[in-house]
Amino acid sequence: MRRLVEFSDIACIENLRMSRNAFGKLCLILQNQGGLQDSKHVPLSSQVAMFLSILAHHKKNRTVKYDFIRSGRTVSKHFHRVLNAVLRLHPLLLANPTPVPPSNNCPRWKWFEGCLGALDGTYIDVRVKAEDRARYRTRKGSIAVNVLGVCDRDMRFIYVLVGWEGSAADSRVL
Repeated sequence: MRRLVEFSDIACIENLRMSRNAFGKLCLILQNQGGLQDSKHVPLSSQVAMFLSILAHHKKNRTVKYDFIRSGRTVSKHFHRVLNAVLRLHPLLLANPTPVPPSNNCPRWKWFEGCLGALDGTYIDVRVKAEDRARYRTRKGSIAVNVLGVCDRDMRFIYVLVGWEGSAADSRVL
């Protein structure tokens, strides 16, 4: 754990896909608002690091088991604990939409009565293994994932869908 987070920002970014500062803030949010706590043998920071390592690099349980010197059962148990804490953050991270009221006099929104939000997609560049590059290659030739975002009229995210390969058409993602 020390070599991942305490050694350098570069090591933390390469392994967990976030800086040490962002990692510390995430741990605090998961503890204070998500209800995640240290377990008897695994500190909260290690639980979050295992979770991020799996998500960031698509690692298997047995690889994380080796990296963090834990049993497969421990890795699985703490992955699910952190996942549940992240899911409990939904109200904090995503806004609840309110439809555009019929009595809206704003010229921008009067045509969208009852609408909850607007959606759009974008590509985020990623690095993938050589054998997976064809799936992630966009129509313009870059290697990316397709991200769909839905915002309410106050430009707050109400839904985000991440992870479709760049080669996936927008209609398939929808």
